[in-house]
Amino acid sequence: MNANKRCAIYIRVSTEEQHLNGLSLPAQRLALEEYAQKHGYEIAGIYADEGISARKSMTRRKELLRLLEDIKQDKIDMVLVTKLDRWFRNIKDYNITEEILKAHNCHWKTIFENYDSSTANGQMVINIMLSVNQAECDRTSERIKAVFDYKRSKGMCVTGMCAPYGYIIENGYIKKDPAVRHIVEDAINHYFACFSIRSTVQFITDKYGDEAPSRCKIDKIFHNPKYAGINNEGVPYCEPYLTPEQSNTLLKSRQAKTYTSSGHIYLFSSLITCPICGCKFSGRQRKRTRSDGSVYCDTRYNCMGKFKYHPGASLRECSIESYLLDNINGTVQPALIEYDLSPQPHSKPVKSARSLNDELDRLNTMYQKGRISETYYESEYKKLSSAISGLNSPSPELKQKKMSAISQKFQGDWKELYLKLDNTHKRAFWKQIIEEINVDPGTRQISSVTFTL
Repeated sequence: MNANKRCAIYIRVSTEEQHLNGLSLPAQRLALEEYAQKHGYEIAGIYADEGISARKSMTRRKELLRLLEDIKQDKIDMVLVTKLDRWFRNIKDYNITEEILKAHNCHWKTIFENYDSSTANGQMVINIMLSVNQAECDRTSERIKAVFDYKRSKGMCVTGMCAPYGYIIENGYIKKDPAVRHIVEDAINHYFACFSIRSTVQFITDKYGDEAPSRCKIDKIFHNPKYAGINNEGVPYCEPYLTPEQSNTLLKSRQAKTYTSSGHIYLFSSLITCPICGCKFSGRQRKRTRSDGSVYCDTRYNCMGKFKYHPGASLRECSIESYLLDNINGTVQPALIEYDLSPQPHSKPVKSARSLNDELDRLNTMYQKGRISETYYESEYKKLSSAISGLNSPSPELKQKKMSAISQKFQGDWKELYLKLDNTHKRAFWKQIIEEINVDPGTRQISSVTFTL
């Protein structure tokens, strides 16, 4: 009776379900193939979506979309799935799919459950069960998120993750790898001496030879937040290689171009922000001819938006350097006064990192036990995470200490010593001291300097 009935086998499993329940695609496929053979169906195709939740939009399920295309071409008479939740947990996408199936006289069937979509009552039951499955899927996802957030807050790795170069996973925790720790530290120290990833890669390759990590691994040291001891949400995560100040400097530095194709080293890359659109200025060079016929390269810094969205400043590198050499001393002293310590009566005591982490642990436990709502959990989680992150901000005492150290660099004959440096060391000098060179939006000229504290 069913000898000529062409059936499609659809199987699906999400990463969450693999982790929690041990479901597998082979087990689903075996059960469906046995059912098709037992009932005399001809298997027209097998469609498997792996690692994709049914709660997500069907546009993310490539095999489901391929199945629907075959149904539209009338290649399929019936779709076999193990259970309803393997088929759909999203009511909207289910209804869209059901319309396609009806238009091409195709039906679907679950082999472990009894559903009948041909009657109004059967359709009502299916919609109710889809609502239940959708809600359960959302609750499961929330609990998994809470568990993973808790693990990250304790510096523990989550399922399937690999430790970045320089770290190892030991008893579920991410720790520095003693075998290559010195290589990572050498790379970081060299970078902050020259502010060039290209130079850092070459330095590590020359120093360690075959033991040196790949360029990609070195590059990730300066882009992966874990090297600053935080996760992607900015929450403290593991023992850092980078200090908060180094991490903040990196964030600014990698937004701007450092080299031209000719290898020119830009002294002030990443240090100038457009006062109009907030983008970083990029350096560029153009050949110019002097009145005597000689050719030279004119190095300037512009906001890229200047050429598309707005008129903006165009600052010569030599003019920026001259401004700093002439005005930096007059800028340092007011900054020292600004960060001069004065007593702060009635200041609220700051909680320790341990205290805040303990509160975060209690919050996660209460949420996992269902004692607090999701809204309250999200609100408190953000507050605690922000407070933990805030502990990394420098204190007024530290700011004054750093400002005093900066002022020491501008004593005596510092200008003569500076002018003897090559461009690599000049750039490192300014980047260790200056956080931002500020441009007046009206005059399009340099107005002030913000120091790195």
